[in-house]
Amino acid sequence: MDDSYVSLLVKTKAKDSVAGMNKGRIALPHFAGNRTATLLQTQSGELLLLGDGLNNGSGNSMVKFLQVCLFIAVMTKVNSLSQQFVYQKFSSFYENTEIKSPSAITQREFAFFLLKQRVMVRHKSFVNLSSLNSILCENVPSDVYHSCAYYENPEADMSKKGWLGSDLVFDIDADHIPTSCNKSHDEWTCKQCGLSGNGVTPERCSNCGGQRLDSKTWPCGLCLASAKEETAKLVDMLQNDFGFLDEELGVFFSGHRGYHVHVVSESSKTLDALARKEIVDYITGLGLELCGKGKAPSNRKASSRIFRLHDFGRHIRLRQDLSQFIERATENDLACAGIRSKKAIAAILQYKQQILGRCIEEGLWTSINGVTDETWFKLAEYLTNIESAKIDTVVTTDIHRLIRMDGTLHGKTGLEKVGFPVSRLDAFDPFTEAVAFKDGTAKVFVSNAPEFRLGGKVFGPFRNKTVELPTAAAVLLVCKGRAEVKE
Repeated sequence: MDDSYVSLLVKTKAKDSVAGMNKGRIALPHFAGNRTATLLQTQSGELLLLGDGLNNGSGNSMVKFLQVCLFIAVMTKVNSLSQQFVYQKFSSFYENTEIKSPSAITQREFAFFLLKQRVMVRHKSFVNLSSLNSILCENVPSDVYHSCAYYENPEADMSKKGWLGSDLVFDIDADHIPTSCNKSHDEWTCKQCGLSGNGVTPERCSNCGGQRLDSKTWPCGLCLASAKEETAKLVDMLQNDFGFLDEELGVFFSGHRGYHVHVVSESSKTLDALARKEIVDYITGLGLELCGKGKAPSNRKASSRIFRLHDFGRHIRLRQDLSQFIERATENDLACAGIRSKKAIAAILQYKQQILGRCIEEGLWTSINGVTDETWFKLAEYLTNIESAKIDTVVTTDIHRLIRMDGTLHGKTGLEKVGFPVSRLDAFDPFTEAVAFKDGTAKVFVSNAPEFRLGGKVFGPFRNKTVELPTAAAVLLVCKGRAEVKE
């Protein structure tokens, strides 16, 4: 084939211009050299692909190249329909919803991820909530954030903002919590070699070693129940160990796979990153010292550890956890805690009341024959791990952190970030109370989606199926990359 241009005319149903597709270039460097194709759209709605630099290869490779370009062009058109659908729904939401204002709005930095342009806009500030709502209606972001920090000049560069303090914030996400369900609904694909798998996304591809991995997660009921349990642990520590009042705590469903907790208090506002790290370590149990000072018995090696608990801080909580665990412990519970000594297991099961009194309350840890210091170390390490709250530690220590704004939509689900009183944590149902789109339906082609509950109804599972769904369910599937809108 001598011509340097090969054209392929594609008939489409579209009679109107497809946004962003009037002209564009598609690069496929891995196809028989660095070849490209120019994508044009005629006034009648036909898509025209012009392949250039194709005279260096065989006819078969050129045809294959154009076929791939055609596939990309058609998929781009399909994607644009889905993007327009989500854009219209998000736009309608912000036009008809009054967003709640964070405290001290004039001292906050705001940021937006724009839905159409797919870019992040930062370092914005607003004098009031009305001006912020106007921007949301005009620009239609997929995600809206504000700083946890308070600044003198929120629109200035980071070094010139003038930090005044920051809310103490916590992020609890199912991504950081081991659950038994992720293999059933989470997927990952290596962008370099195409290898795919189910479950937690690995750091590297086992096939090619690549680190560019695309992941698809899902906000299932079990994941969010696990996140809620961790949130309850965190709230308990903030109230009972740190003394924060209910009115100082804000609890929110994030809109995706977890919860946020905001502490708005003058007592924590000006804490620096190091002080916040100390709080993080307390909550996660990191670096908890369990060895006490004292003279070891004559029959014990000098290097033996001596188990001790103090009467303050995290040790008080650990003492309570030990009491509750011993009181209800079974042989299986002790095995799960790492107790392998048959003598220790038998002693704990037989002498529970003596252990609760003499060992835990009086601190005579080795007064029961068979229950050694090492027994207590293993129990303490086990309980510290399971009773600690699984938080994203980076979020809490970052005094300039951006956090999703209350009352706005999450771009990965179309669900709303919803705040509620601490007292409602157990009863809160994200699959009904965070649904933003209550009306209408949409026809979508679902590639793969597990069974899910939303708005009081159960849907799926779906695989390569065209279905008509309520708007909220359709938006969720499209945002998660599990479905495309049908014309």
